[in-house]
Amino acid sequence: MSTLKLAAMLLGVTTAPLSAAPDANLLFQENCASCHAETRLGGTGPALIPQTLKRLKGDAIMEAIRDGRPATQMPVFSDSLTEDEIKALADLVKTPLDAIPPWGAEEIAASLELNPDYVPADKPQFSSDPMNLFIVVETGDHHASLLDGDSFERLTRFPTPFAVHGGPKFTSDGRYVFFMSRDGWVMKYDIWSMQEVGRVRGALNSRNIALSSDNKHIALANYLPHTLVILSADDLSVEKIIDIKGSDGKTSRVSAVYQAPPRNSFIMALKDIPEVWEVFYGEDPPFYGFVHDYRDEGPPEQTDPFPVRRIKLDDYLDDFFFDQKYEFLMGAARNAKNGQVVDLVIGRKISDLALSGLPHLGSGISWNWQGKTVMATPHLRDSKISVIDMKDWSVVKTIPTKGPGFFMRSHEKSRYAWTDVFFGPNKDLMHIIDKQTLEIVRTLKPAPGKTAAHIEFDRDGSHAILSIWENDGAIVIYNAETFEEVKRIPMSKPSGKYNVWNKITFSEGTSH
Repeated sequence: MSTLKLAAMLLGVTTAPLSAAPDANLLFQENCASCHAETRLGGTGPALIPQTLKRLKGDAIMEAIRDGRPATQMPVFSDSLTEDEIKALADLVKTPLDAIPPWGAEEIAASLELNPDYVPADKPQFSSDPMNLFIVVETGDHHASLLDGDSFERLTRFPTPFAVHGGPKFTSDGRYVFFMSRDGWVMKYDIWSMQEVGRVRGALNSRNIALSSDNKHIALANYLPHTLVILSADDLSVEKIIDIKGSDGKTSRVSAVYQAPPRNSFIMALKDIPEVWEVFYGEDPPFYGFVHDYRDEGPPEQTDPFPVRRIKLDDYLDDFFFDQKYEFLMGAARNAKNGQVVDLVIGRKISDLALSGLPHLGSGISWNWQGKTVMATPHLRDSKISVIDMKDWSVVKTIPTKGPGFFMRSHEKSRYAWTDVFFGPNKDLMHIIDKQTLEIVRTLKPAPGKTAAHIEFDRDGSHAILSIWENDGAIVIYNAETFEEVKRIPMSKPSGKYNVWNKITFSEGTSH
């Protein structure tokens, strides 16, 4: 018996055992694994390993666990975990895994799963307008619904990969749609046949996909490994893996990849390198903006089918908005106070943007206002909408809202723009803004206490479809002119709705 315990017995004092150190692995499985996977390699949330957390310095990881992360689904744990438990979790996620599985061309090819029962159809197996269909992603139980955009009847419902993230991408004829999940799976679905064609795992942790304008290539943006993977849209085979590495050898995660149809290119936002990358495809990629001046000798013979152009910037850019001609991009970083405007023709930054409050530029929309083109964006941290003149990049108006927003949508034939109040106590509100007066003219509350989000319009702009973003949620169809509810369809956390026509025509009222 220890001297301390003996003394305590003689004095009639009881002693409590010293508290055991928190079991970090058990805490992770109980609190984190459902979103970030038991392996820590990512699920609905990103991978929690040093390679993906490199920009969180000092106590930032503990703060994220304790207080949550603004403008994300990361919850607050200060009410349920002690400070010691929070520290144990922070130390765990900063610890490298014993091994990260290699994930290159061989592993991708081995993961391919084709549907043995798939039978292609030579015409749609339904009577609905194939250009006015909706894909509704239901993340509550990892399914998607195919919806008739005229009758708003469900044509079919089918399983998707776990934790689909980012908008699905349609081929220009509206026949095929591609989905991507946070754990790197890419799925091809035949809308005409209403059957899955197959799926392949292109990475371990991914952000989104883009489909080339010629319908031939899929670009997969990845957090892990630090790559852009280009797949064949025909058979999901690997066409190229591009390692994301700066001139100093530093590697980077890819925040997002976008299609730029007039340029025959993909545009990439990088998380850890202050650059924009453009990857060209097609028979005759342009060479302006490359390192050398080829006016005298002409461009070199190009043997790489996916040449890369790199544009150096002042700051990191996580999120983009493009003008309709894809000559300019507006970008913002999650940790920056201002945005940047990049001229894609000359290949350099041309202006700053006075945008604080984490503008969600990927959800921006544009329209004609008083003879000029303006874009509008919600903010993930501030309660406002910023309206920006796309000629001189000035803020022409700031519209106050009831809270930070995530999605904003409109349609060329609609006078109104709809924007949610995704974060905070007013998450159940939806604002409707007159695009000419730049004033909020109506605020809806479709389901008190439940998150209202992600508006999408039908093909002709006559209806606006809203999500009740809950596991026991629904989509709500509104008359886009009178704002009256037309129909409500129960669904399992319908995180996004995507109209075929609006997406393949790159409507100015929806995200690209």
